[in-house]
Amino acid sequence: MTTAQDLDRKITIQRYTSVPNEFNEPIETWADFFTCRAKRRDVSDGEKFAAGQIGSSLTTRFVIRSSTETRTVTTKDRLVHEGATFNILGVKEANEGRFRFIEITAVKDSD
Repeated sequence: MTTAQDLDRKITIQRYTSVPNEFNEPIETWADFFTCRAKRRDVSDGEKFAAGQIGSSLTTRFVIRSSTETRTVTTKDRLVHEGATFNILGVKEANEGRFRFIEITAVKDSD
Protein backbone atom coordinates (compact mmCIF):
# COMPACT_ATOMS: atom_id res chain seq x y z
CA MET A 1 0.00 0.00 0.00
CA THR A 2 1.33 3.43 -0.96
CA THR A 3 1.48 6.14 1.70
CA ALA A 4 2.46 9.81 1.64
CA GLN A 5 5.97 8.93 2.92
CA ASP A 6 6.52 6.71 -0.15
CA LEU A 7 6.16 9.69 -2.48
CA ASP A 8 9.81 10.67 -2.01
CA ARG A 9 10.73 11.67 -5.58
CA LYS A 10 9.94 14.80 -7.57
CA ILE A 11 8.77 14.48 -11.18
CA THR A 12 7.62 16.91 -13.85
CA ILE A 13 5.10 16.01 -16.51
CA GLN A 14 5.66 17.84 -19.78
CA ARG A 15 3.11 18.33 -22.53
CA TYR A 16 3.82 18.98 -26.22
CA THR A 17 2.42 22.37 -27.15
CA SER A 18 2.49 25.03 -29.81
CA VAL A 19 3.49 28.58 -28.83
CA PRO A 20 3.49 31.52 -31.28
CA ASN A 21 6.76 33.40 -31.85
CA GLU A 22 7.10 37.16 -32.51
CA PHE A 23 5.85 36.62 -36.10
CA ASN A 24 2.84 34.64 -34.83
CA GLU A 25 4.28 31.44 -36.33
CA PRO A 26 3.66 28.32 -34.25
CA ILE A 27 6.73 26.98 -32.47
CA GLU A 28 6.19 23.44 -31.20
CA THR A 29 7.92 22.63 -27.94
CA TRP A 30 7.67 20.68 -24.68
CA ALA A 31 6.32 22.74 -21.77
CA ASP A 32 6.08 21.85 -18.08
CA PHE A 33 2.48 20.85 -17.30
CA PHE A 34 2.85 20.15 -13.57
CA THR A 35 5.35 18.98 -10.94
CA CYS A 36 4.44 16.55 -8.18
CA ARG A 37 5.78 13.99 -5.69
CA ALA A 38 6.03 10.36 -6.79
CA LYS A 39 7.09 6.88 -5.74
CA ARG A 40 9.62 5.28 -8.11
CA ARG A 41 10.11 1.57 -8.80
CA ASP A 42 12.37 0.30 -11.57
CA VAL A 43 11.01 -2.71 -13.47
CA SER A 44 13.05 -5.86 -12.90
CA ASP A 45 14.93 -7.59 -15.71
CA GLY A 46 12.59 -10.59 -15.33
CA GLU A 47 9.57 -8.39 -16.05
CA LYS A 48 11.30 -6.91 -19.12
CA PHE A 49 12.24 -10.39 -20.37
CA ALA A 50 8.64 -11.60 -19.94
CA ALA A 51 7.43 -8.60 -21.93
CA GLY A 52 9.86 -9.40 -24.75
CA GLN A 53 11.77 -6.11 -24.53
CA ILE A 54 15.32 -5.98 -25.79
CA GLY A 55 17.87 -3.20 -25.98
CA SER A 56 19.44 -0.86 -23.50
CA SER A 57 16.69 1.00 -21.67
CA LEU A 58 15.34 1.57 -18.19
CA THR A 59 11.64 0.95 -17.55
CA THR A 60 10.27 2.56 -14.41
CA ARG A 61 6.91 2.80 -12.69
CA PHE A 62 6.00 6.06 -10.97
CA VAL A 63 3.02 6.28 -8.59
CA ILE A 64 1.50 9.73 -8.05
CA ARG A 65 -1.57 11.04 -6.21
CA SER A 66 -4.72 11.09 -8.29
CA SER A 67 -6.19 14.53 -8.99
CA THR A 68 -8.07 16.24 -11.79
CA GLU A 69 -4.74 17.32 -13.26
CA THR A 70 -2.92 13.99 -12.94
CA ARG A 71 -5.83 12.03 -14.45
CA THR A 72 -5.26 13.89 -17.76
CA VAL A 73 -1.75 12.41 -18.26
CA THR A 74 -1.52 10.30 -21.43
CA THR A 75 1.14 8.56 -23.49
CA LYS A 76 1.45 11.76 -25.55
CA ASP A 77 3.08 13.45 -22.54
CA ARG A 78 6.57 12.81 -21.16
CA LEU A 79 8.09 12.68 -17.68
CA VAL A 80 11.27 14.32 -16.36
CA HIS A 81 12.96 12.94 -13.23
CA GLU A 82 16.44 13.81 -11.92
CA GLY A 83 17.39 15.38 -15.25
CA ALA A 84 16.39 12.31 -17.29
CA THR A 85 13.52 12.33 -19.79
CA PHE A 86 11.20 9.33 -19.84
CA ASN A 87 8.67 8.47 -22.56
CA ILE A 88 5.34 7.43 -21.05
CA LEU A 89 4.26 3.93 -22.11
CA GLY A 90 1.10 3.62 -20.05
CA VAL A 91 -1.06 5.30 -17.42
CA LYS A 92 -3.50 3.46 -15.17
CA GLU A 93 -5.27 3.65 -11.85
CA ALA A 94 -3.11 2.05 -9.16
CA ASN A 95 -4.34 -0.85 -7.02
CA GLU A 96 -4.53 1.21 -3.83
CA GLY A 97 -8.12 2.28 -4.36
CA ARG A 98 -10.33 4.14 -6.74
CA PHE A 99 -9.05 7.63 -7.64
CA ARG A 100 -6.34 7.51 -4.96
CA PHE A 101 -3.18 6.98 -7.00
CA ILE A 102 -2.15 6.88 -10.65
CA GLU A 103 0.61 4.55 -11.92
CA ILE A 104 2.73 5.75 -14.84
CA THR A 105 4.95 3.28 -16.68
CA ALA A 106 7.77 5.09 -18.47
CA VAL A 107 10.98 4.22 -20.29
CA LYS A 108 14.25 6.03 -20.95
CA ASP A 109 17.08 4.97 -23.20
CA SER A 110 20.33 4.20 -21.44
CA ASP A 111 22.95 6.49 -22.91
